[in-house]
Amino acid sequence: MRLLVLLAVLSLSWTGTAQARYYDDVIASGVIYIGAYKNFPPYSFEVDGKPQGVDIEIGHRIAEAFGLKMKVHWITPDESLEDDLRNNVWKGHYLDKDEANPLAAKHLADVMMRVPYDREYAFKRDDQGLLINDQVVLFGPYQRERWQVAFDSEKLERVGTVAVFQYHPIGVEIDSLPDFYLTSAFGGRMRKNTHHFFSNSEAFAAMQAGKVDAVMGMRAEVDWQIGQAGNPRYKLAENGFPTMGKQQWDIGMAVSQRYRQLGNEVDVVVDQMIRNGEIEKIYSRYNLRYELPGLYQDVAQ
Repeated sequence: MRLLVLLAVLSLSWTGTAQARYYDDVIASGVIYIGAYKNFPPYSFEVDGKPQGVDIEIGHRIAEAFGLKMKVHWITPDESLEDDLRNNVWKGHYLDKDEANPLAAKHLADVMMRVPYDREYAFKRDDQGLLINDQVVLFGPYQRERWQVAFDSEKLERVGTVAVFQYHPIGVEIDSLPDFYLTSAFGGRMRKNTHHFFSNSEAFAAMQAGKVDAVMGMRAEVDWQIGQAGNPRYKLAENGFPTMGKQQWDIGMAVSQRYRQLGNEVDVVVDQMIRNGEIEKIYSRYNLRYELPGLYQDVAQ
C-alpha cells in the first residue's frame, strides 16, 4: 500500500500544464515556454508590456519552426546560475508551487536561454565529487560573448590599456567579474577609481551624467547602450585585460535532463539559424556585434 501511495505521489509531482515537458507534450500543447531573464536588455526585456530582445526573437523562431506559440517564462536571477537552473528548468522555486499539487512546480521553462555553454561548468562537481548540474543538459551554443569597455571621449582620448583607470573613474556592475578584476588587478591600483552600480545600465547612465569616465560590461550590453545613447562622444575601447583569465565565453541553452529530445530538436533549429545567418541578422537589428560560438569558429578554420 505504501508503495502504491509513493508511486501515485511521484506521478502527480510531474503533472501540470506549466511544467517543463517532453517534446511530444510540447508539440501537442501548441505552446512552448521559453525562459529568458527579466529586464536584461538587449537580450530580453519589455516595452509597453511586449517582450523584446535578441533571446525573445530567437525564442519566437524556435516556436515557429515547430508550429507553436511562444510564451515567455520570465526569470529573475537568483544568487547563482545553479539556483536559476534549479528554479526555472528542473525543480521550480519553493515559493512557486501549484496549490492543487504541492509537490509540483507551478512554472518551469521548457527551454532556458542565455546559459553559459562551458564543458567545465557542465561537469562541475561539488566537494563530495557529485555532479552539480546532473539535472540539466546544456546545449545549443548560439553566441560568443566578451567583456568590453566604453568611454567618454571628452574625458579620455583613448583607452589602449585598462591601466588608465588608475587615474580615471570607471563604472561596473557590483559583484561582476569586471568589478573583481578592476579592484584587484595591478596590485589594486584601480580600486579607488572603480565605482559600483546595481546594473551595467546604471553605470552607463552615470557616465552620461559625468560621474565616471568609462564603463566595463558585456559586449552586447555596451553595444546596446551606446546605440541607445546615440552620441558619438561615447566610444568603444581597445580591449585588453591582462591577467583577467576567461575573457570570452559561449552562450547556449538548457533543458531538464529528462527532456533531452526537446533539446535535440531545438538544437537543430538553432544550428540552422546560425548557419544561414539568421541569428546574426537578429543581432544586427539591435545594433550588436555578433560573434560565432567557438564550435562554429573551429569548423570555419
